[in-house]
Amino acid sequence: MGFTCGIVGLPNVGKSTLFNALTATIAAQAENYPFCTIEPNVGRIAIPDQRLDQIATLAKSEKITPTQIDFADIAGLVRGASKGEGLGNQFLSHIREMDAIAHVVRCFEDENVTHVEGRIDPVDDIETIDTELMLADLESLERRSTALVKKSRGNDKDAIARLVVIEKVIGALREGKPARSIMDQFGDRTILNELQLLTAKPVMYVCNVGEDDSSTGNSYSERVAAHATTEGAVSIVISAAIEAEIAQLTNIEERTEFLNSIGLEQTGLSQIITAGYKLLGLITYLTAGPTESRAWTIAEGTKAPQAAAEIHTDFERGFICAETIAFEDYVNYAGEVGAKEAGKMRQEGRDYIVKDGDIILFRFNV
Repeated sequence: MGFTCGIVGLPNVGKSTLFNALTATIAAQAENYPFCTIEPNVGRIAIPDQRLDQIATLAKSEKITPTQIDFADIAGLVRGASKGEGLGNQFLSHIREMDAIAHVVRCFEDENVTHVEGRIDPVDDIETIDTELMLADLESLERRSTALVKKSRGNDKDAIARLVVIEKVIGALREGKPARSIMDQFGDRTILNELQLLTAKPVMYVCNVGEDDSSTGNSYSERVAAHATTEGAVSIVISAAIEAEIAQLTNIEERTEFLNSIGLEQTGLSQIITAGYKLLGLITYLTAGPTESRAWTIAEGTKAPQAAAEIHTDFERGFICAETIAFEDYVNYAGEVGAKEAGKMRQEGRDYIVKDGDIILFRFNV
């Protein structure tokens, strides 16, 4: 599994259109009125990786298995969502289940598509959503804090430790800062992660622009980019309408030709994948053989035995070594045999930190 990403934003900003395009389905309605998405639509898509295709060809693999992303199209939030306005409570709970948030912001003008606030102001839209998420977190933490204070008076060490974390986050929220803004203050984030805070989720801002602005962006997307910079976040520019057109093209060459014709180097999906992996600190390692070539997603900094556990827990328990070839060497020497003969295969031990693109054969004994 790659990661789960919740697509959020105000109503009528292009969330469902983008979801449909990214998942190449028509599972989500894309209608011009608020709350047309009553349940979060979930689409699982394969992550395109040219490296996987290349090694599969060299290994003469019968099967190719890419890693995947789950996208959830979460209905539009409005002011007052933290208090239950517009089905808010239901949708806020869905966000808690996500690894990351793709916050779609309207950066286009179209008199035929109504804006819930009656004007186009992407930064204000961002602040509306952020405020609702912060209010929801604040209410949740204040409720927990009351119970923990009572326990801490009885010298409950666990309650005291939790209360310290919660009070720090409450302080930030009351200053109008999301929980992710103070993440660096916690050496151990175990308690913080257990709290499942909405504002602790990594966020990428997806600027939905008109077709004419898809390759250059516009003044609206520039404002979003500046806002993202101030909080150390990521912003990308996408035209949901163009992504919908790309989704109709099943031939890779046709897609490439279409992208080139409008001045784009990659699809919106590729941009979201890149941003998501960067936000979450993820990398991909590969396995290759005649039966199957496969991609595996792990956290950056993962050691070989824990990476092996992604395949099967027995691989970690009985770990002996990781026979490793860098992707470039695997390709340059035409596969495993050539890389071995050139001395490019390494036997790595328990302390080896897996690198992005490593091609690994785990040796284990149980």
